[in-house]
Amino acid sequence: MDFLINHIEALIFCSSEPIKKKEIKHCLVEMFDTAVPDEDIDTALKTLEEKYEQDSFSFGITKMAGGYQFLTKPAYQSSIGILLKHKSKKRLSTSALETLSIIAYKQPITKSEAEQIRGVNCDYAIQKLLEKELIEIKGKAESVGRPLLYGTNDKFMEYFSINDLSELPTPKDFKPEENEIGEHKDQ
Repeated sequence: MDFLINHIEALIFCSSEPIKKKEIKHCLVEMFDTAVPDEDIDTALKTLEEKYEQDSFSFGITKMAGGYQFLTKPAYQSSIGILLKHKSKKRLSTSALETLSIIAYKQPITKSEAEQIRGVNCDYAIQKLLEKELIEIKGKAESVGRPLLYGTNDKFMEYFSINDLSELPTPKDFKPEENEIGEHKDQ
């Protein structure tokens, strides 16, 4: 019976959404090339639910949407929330960073002005930066169509650990790498 429990546990663990008993049974039948009684699956599921109810586990098997899924226990929501907040802050694509730097240095700036500087569409990058609350809408330009103006905010300052935009590096702060390909080192 342990082998059946282990296979069901693995199926639940690997599923990104609640896995239904019918799906579990289908996988087991294909795996073992034989019928697996519903009673055995029910017993294995009950055993797994009881196993993960223990306080020594920070997660458990939850029955939801007609299926089973591993979920973290409510007592650990705070620590997971902090981790997810930190991860979401860290994940900025190259295009988002490029767009953010243009906005930071040229603010307030319209999307089309940022696109002219980057040379590509900035819709997605600007949307992600708005979602992460690193930029905000500062108003509308006086030009034709009154496009939105974007700029950085306090969360941007916090994210980059600066107190003022004057603390952003200037081009003279960047030192060229020594011995770059195609360049000769002065002697």
